[in-house]
Amino acid sequence: MSPGSLVPKLSLPVRLALLVAGTTLPLIVFAGGIVFYNYEQDRRDATQRVLETVRSIRLVLDAEMQRMTGGLQVLALTSSLRAGDYDTFRPIALGFLEQYGRDGVVLVADRQGRQVFSSVTADTASLPPRNNRDIVEKVFASKQPAFSNLFVDAVRKQRIVTVEVPVIRNGEVAHVISFNPPIEIFQNIIEKQRPGNDWTISIFDGEGTNFARMPNPQETVGKRASPTLFAEMFRKPEATVSTVSLEGVPLITSYTRSSLTGWTVAAGIAESSLVGPLWRNLAITSAIGGILLLIGLAFAVRMATTIARGEMLQDLLVEELNHRVKNTLAILQSIAAQTFRSASRPEREKFEGRLRALAEAHNLLSTEKWQGSDLQDVIGRVLQPYLLNNPERVRMFGPKVPLAPRLAVVLSMILHEIATNAAKYGALSNESGTVSLDWEVVEENARKMLRLIWTEAGGPPVSAPVQRGFGSRLIERSARDQLGGEATVDFLPRGVVYTVTVGLNGEN
Repeated sequence: MSPGSLVPKLSLPVRLALLVAGTTLPLIVFAGGIVFYNYEQDRRDATQRVLETVRSIRLVLDAEMQRMTGGLQVLALTSSLRAGDYDTFRPIALGFLEQYGRDGVVLVADRQGRQVFSSVTADTASLPPRNNRDIVEKVFASKQPAFSNLFVDAVRKQRIVTVEVPVIRNGEVAHVISFNPPIEIFQNIIEKQRPGNDWTISIFDGEGTNFARMPNPQETVGKRASPTLFAEMFRKPEATVSTVSLEGVPLITSYTRSSLTGWTVAAGIAESSLVGPLWRNLAITSAIGGILLLIGLAFAVRMATTIARGEMLQDLLVEELNHRVKNTLAILQSIAAQTFRSASRPEREKFEGRLRALAEAHNLLSTEKWQGSDLQDVIGRVLQPYLLNNPERVRMFGPKVPLAPRLAVVLSMILHEIATNAAKYGALSNESGTVSLDWEVVEENARKMLRLIWTEAGGPPVSAPVQRGFGSRLIERSARDQLGGEATVDFLPRGVVYTVTVGLNGEN
């Protein structure tokens, strides 16, 4: 039994359904792969866009801070400030503040943080010392402008950042002039540069604290960056990482640190803005693929039904043909019985045996629905009566050869005659004789030919017959006239040898 015979044969609808599924599903998978490839491309583009956005915001921020620094440096060079004439300096300072709004403050302090001038009030004696002494000391030590982190000012108790510029007198820093710009300036920079509502943009001071942010500035200004961003932003001056915002939104985030101020600009786009279209496109692709698959399966079922109906009709016609053939053979057998009533019993049995061989050939073709049969099956049917008691007496060897219906019927008749002769006169007529049946497919004159060799041994002594019988003529004429071949018999001392050669090309 072959391994394939253990697997149940699938029905026609199942096979067609598998064919449709095997064709459609790879297309669906391919379309899904294209969607995912586009998602990866969009993700790369979004990553590059985020990085370009933070760079752009940093450039705008640096330009604004340089403008503020330049304005303060001009104020630091005024003669009234250097001479300590603060009444004359006040209108100059207020003119500087007009370009930034009412919430900005300009003040001047000494190294100990005492305020000697404030744009808020002329009564500097009532003002407390500055509470960010570190930045004041930094300017005195470096003689360079500096930019503070976010802190709460001592007068108005508001969160501010400051720009600090030294006031030089006789080559030394005499005072520090400070300006705390309104936080709204930085908020406006973010709002103008923010590409969409699914973006999160922040400006952080040197310690990673928000002092401008979109969205939710009221809830987030003054808070440290989210843990996922804070852990990365001090490792490199610029990078792109995956983070989670303070609101818990997964982001693709880029940040860049300003070499001028030491502040960091970060911008992130929501992962959902990229993943959402991915799932939407996958859903659309799956839906379209599913619809096509269902249409294909429905078409396969319809086609299978049509084919099954045709096969049913074919089976009905084959059954009708078999019925008529059997009736015809039965009629022939009846006619033969009436015709050979006066004939001897051996003659009647010979004729009936030929009819039975013809019937067996038709039975084999009926099993295969008249689509032909295999040579070994034909031989097995004919020799079955001789193989029942002692199958070792007949040896068969040859390749698998498919036979057309007509060739199968005629070969059955020829083999029946040969086996009948062997059973009556040859190797199968005693208890010790053997038969060897070999076949092969050969090429002769560009035609495929089937050659069968029947070799007997161990039978009674062989002698050539005086005259040829009907069986010999049937074998010879069937091979020549019906199959386009030839049949020869050699009466050798060791046993009879039949050689039958028939054509396989074309319809026989």
